[in-house]
Amino acid sequence: MGERAAREGHCLCGSVRYRVLGDPLWVAHCHCESCRRATSAAFVTYAGFPRGSFTILAGDPGIFRSSPGVERRFCRRCGSPLTYEGERWPTETHILVCSLERPGELQPTTHVHTAEQLPWIHLADDLPRK
Repeated sequence: MGERAAREGHCLCGSVRYRVLGDPLWVAHCHCESCRRATSAAFVTYAGFPRGSFTILAGDPGIFRSSPGVERRFCRRCGSPLTYEGERWPTETHILVCSLERPGELQPTTHVHTAEQLPWIHLADDLPRK
């Protein structure tokens, strides 16, 4: 078996650092209201990884339970959101792609929750929309 790719990421201030191993299961832009509010962004790009491939290397992230069965990790110092874990995907950790040191390495393949997309978002990327 070959060596799995290792990717590292961190919050804005660098207090929390993490590593994920292997390739993502998927990469998607999420337009749901909950994710938009959690990040104060028009949409969020996530990558799903097997939960066991995610490791905190430094720091002690806070956990916010944003809705039943959902936990979002963030830096307690600078507030940067880092991960999403939910009962709907019990074996996955979803990382915010732009918290990676090299976010350009992961290419989104779809948009999700587009029924909640803001009306002024017009992306011409030709990705599937769900």
